[in-house]
Amino acid sequence: MDVKESCPSVSIPSSDEHRVKKKRFTVYKVLVSVGNNEWFVFRRYTEFDKLYNTLRKQFPTMNLKIPAKRIFGDNFDPDFIKQRRAGLNEFIQNLVRQQELCNHPDVQAFLQMNNPKHHYDPSEDEDERNSQKLNSTSQNINLGPSGNPHAKPTDFDFLRVIGKGSFGKVLLAKRKLDGKFYAVKVLQKKIILNRKELFFHLQKERSFPEHRARFYAAEIASALGYLHSINIVYRDLKPENILLDSLGHVVLTDFGLCKEGIATSETTATFCGTPEYLAPEVIRKQPYDNTVDWWCLGAVLYEMLYGLPPFYCRDVAEMYENILHKPLHLRPGISLTAWSILEELLEKERQNRLGAREDFLEIQRHPFFESLNWTDLEQKKIPPPFNPNVSGPDDIRNFDTAFTEEMVPCSVCISSDYNIVNASVLEADDAFIGFSYAPPSEDLFH
Repeated sequence: MDVKESCPSVSIPSSDEHRVKKKRFTVYKVLVSVGNNEWFVFRRYTEFDKLYNTLRKQFPTMNLKIPAKRIFGDNFDPDFIKQRRAGLNEFIQNLVRQQELCNHPDVQAFLQMNNPKHHYDPSEDEDERNSQKLNSTSQNINLGPSGNPHAKPTDFDFLRVIGKGSFGKVLLAKRKLDGKFYAVKVLQKKIILNRKELFFHLQKERSFPEHRARFYAAEIASALGYLHSINIVYRDLKPENILLDSLGHVVLTDFGLCKEGIATSETTATFCGTPEYLAPEVIRKQPYDNTVDWWCLGAVLYEMLYGLPPFYCRDVAEMYENILHKPLHLRPGISLTAWSILEELLEKERQNRLGAREDFLEIQRHPFFESLNWTDLEQKKIPPPFNPNVSGPDDIRNFDTAFTEEMVPCSVCISSDYNIVNASVLEADDAFIGFSYAPPSEDLFH
């Protein structure tokens, strides 16, 4: 590798306090980027200081600076750590901006640029390059249902945009290693710090016949019942998060607002969800339990039958008032059992809501589902009321052309420029902790 053409992009997204033999110290996480390769290096202030002193002696005219040691005061004060990180930011940027410093062996060792597994030869053809990257990182990829995924954007070919909302886009992606297809949600952080598959069909058809709405509501309820059985509250049920698979069965997606560890008798109090589907107790900022999911089921079922959420209003404040105080008015066009389950699911007092006592069992026993065999439903023996008629996992005929005709965002595509050089030391990005993709970390100590 020609080091002169591969100076890194560097950032420090976070720092953590650690203890060794009862001694406290701060560790800074340095994100290093060379072209499309990224890795983390964990360094203490003393290591920055040692590198600074080495370079200062060899390059006295370069006017390098580093935050001074703090002799008095609390070295673990958040404001002090923030100021020190800003100073380290300036220092590390200067290193990678100047070719002579970037090529220095101590700088390369500090940033682990001399580790062969962090690089590939940009002169190789694309197939070899992708193969090498997948082979070197495949141990970090786990897309199974029981593990934490560690896939990276470069592990996929992004084919089409298949959905879009206020937070970002959903892309049809094909994993390079095994050819499997995935729906990948790409969020723009700057927009977040500022709303689809069942939704597409519902928007297209305005409302569903009762038998179709019953089938979808039953499969959704079954999924929620399972989540509750393992002490998870879903909290964000809405048509946008309900997909249909290739046969027409419901697939619940987007578990970003789930709350784990909430048993039937326990509550939580975080204000979250989508305005149209918020339960009254959430709006009141009261403690709530898993019955918020049954309220949302009622709201989604109402929308499937009537075309709009039950208390919808363009003015969000007025809609909240409707959810809190407006009674649910009977509307024509549905059966008495359908209206009955809507009333019981959309009960404003959660302790009186359907599902408050025996959770999913109460839903199963309601007369609205009397014609349904729940065992057959769970085993997918009941033919779905709608068949998407797709030819394969890459068939996008059921996605709105408003999405599929868009260009795939460049931010997830492989760049042809492998020699981008810049550096920054960022604040801790706590707002996005827990997202599916983060660059792989190295061991804390080397």
